[in-house]
Amino acid sequence: MQAIIECKNLTHYYGKRCIYENLNFSLPKGKITGLLGKNGTGKTTTINILNGFLKPYSGDCYIFGEPSYSLSPKTKERIGLLLEGHIQYPFFDIVQIEKFYASFHPGWKKEYYFELMKKLNVSEKQKISKMSCGQRSQVALGLLLAQDPELLILDDFSMGLDPGYRRLFIDYLKEFVKAENKSVFITSHIIQDMELLIDDCLILDYGKVLLHKPTKELMSRFKRYRFEDKGAFKSGTDFYNTETIMGKTETYSFLPEKEAIIQIREKLPVNYEIINESLSLEDIFIGLTGKY
Repeated sequence: MQAIIECKNLTHYYGKRCIYENLNFSLPKGKITGLLGKNGTGKTTTINILNGFLKPYSGDCYIFGEPSYSLSPKTKERIGLLLEGHIQYPFFDIVQIEKFYASFHPGWKKEYYFELMKKLNVSEKQKISKMSCGQRSQVALGLLLAQDPELLILDDFSMGLDPGYRRLFIDYLKEFVKAENKSVFITSHIIQDMELLIDDCLILDYGKVLLHKPTKELMSRFKRYRFEDKGAFKSGTDFYNTETIMGKTETYSFLPEKEAIIQIREKLPVNYEIINESLSLEDIFIGLTGKY
């Protein structure tokens, strides 16, 4: 499958602090890929490198086969960028701002914008400055979709949005991507939203790619196990972030259920009950990266 984004041995520092070293990943065409990671793991750094705002210390990053720090104008037209839902020129109303942005994009499709505006139930004469944070974010999304980009890069799209507007954003974007065969690279601190949206999950840990898998596979295979213990059971190759509080232990694993339970029992002094649980994407993220 054709790679839309490809990063090879990407390394970056801020001063003496290494953000990541020899980072490698690629994103296929027609997928929604979510970039997850704790604060400080390099999510925004990656977004900035992809958009040519930042040149990496070493390594290469390509979008549509071109180096990200020297994209041609023609390739830039194929990319739509949304940074935290921000929108300029708040003195425009929703009709005026559409006409303004349309003048910069030859392939502009205003129907994408106005279809989303109808869902907001706002007057065509309403100024952007008088809208709520959630409404302004939807205007920004509508303008982005009207550009008709092949690749959408969305950084922390859900910041400041209430649950209703977040769900509108997710539902509309998902249907748009499916209908138009677009590709999306997206970050968010609200992982519950990502669970509803993304096809593939790319998790950054400090300095490396911890995991890159289809979301469905991740959610079907990764389990949490709970049992009584006095701290005898420890994390190992197949178990992640084992924690014991008040004699109760929890650990996480990709192992098949029967194999995981056998390995846990081998390390317990007593035949305690072992409870396994299916997890949300947020639980999986915590299980893989730890709570702290």
